[in-house]
Amino acid sequence: MLKVISFDMDGTLVDAEFTDWVWGHGIPTLFGQKSGLSFEEAKAFVTREYRKVGEGAIEWYDIKYWFRFFGFEESWKVVMEQYTDKIKVYPDVHQILERLKGRVPLVLTSNAGREFIDVEMKATGLGSYFHRIFSATSDFGRVKKTADFYQQICQLLETKPHEMVHVGDHYDFDYLVPSSLGIHAFYLNRRGEQKGPSVLSDLRHLEERLSTVLGYGSET
Repeated sequence: MLKVISFDMDGTLVDAEFTDWVWGHGIPTLFGQKSGLSFEEAKAFVTREYRKVGEGAIEWYDIKYWFRFFGFEESWKVVMEQYTDKIKVYPDVHQILERLKGRVPLVLTSNAGREFIDVEMKATGLGSYFHRIFSATSDFGRVKKTADFYQQICQLLETKPHEMVHVGDHYDFDYLVPSSLGIHAFYLNRRGEQKGPSVLSDLRHLEERLSTVLGYGSET
């Protein structure tokens, strides 16, 4: 029995342009203004500092940490609001969420920080589709969506792994890891480079796959 469908956010529901602009343009711009460096010099310096911390550290994902680190007086919220026009929802997203909403609870399980999730959900209106929203980094202090992360989600939702579907664009963290627990995972590869019963090139194919793989929806 299918009890919940989980979706990743960046690369699955929205593209990465917004986050790229915040990290790669907004913060370097502020640092350049503070230090008197050109944008190119400031970006090079900021990028080096990012790399010193690395993706394996929780601070990497924490925009509040970086604002404190660089000594910015401006609010991180103001910087994010400057780039909300860069938030782009993939064209297949609203249709599939609208069709699934009300038929089975939908949850968002993202590696992004809560600050980014909240801004993107508000700007796109996608937040209204989800029963619960979880951030691996902000809510669980994890830098990646690990097996423990998915197990905690199942516990919080009072759902067994085989009663959950997860869809995301990262082969390891959205497909291999949840699959290892018995979660029915679908790997979203929008470029169509991979094929298979658990691979999607378009979210609008999800309903058909749910019916084929799980027998879901045949009665509706």
